[in-house]
Amino acid sequence: MEKFVLDGREFVELNNLLKLLGLCSSGGSAKMLIAEGQVTVDGRVELRKRCKIRPGQIVEFAGQRIVVN
Repeated sequence: MEKFVLDGREFVELNNLLKLLGLCSSGGSAKMLIAEGQVTVDGRVELRKRCKIRPGQIVEFAGQRIVVN
């Protein structure tokens, strides 16, 4: 399980989270993978590319589990 710290921000957009963690090579590829239903947030498939991820939420993608703090 990996942790992502918001550093005082209220949220991070889902596509940016995947890009910042290096799980996708670009924001465009992150958006495509999200649209294909390959990403879950709190156990549910999330299709909104710019979904706001807030502290306490768990994102899963490609076998990686990320907890946002």
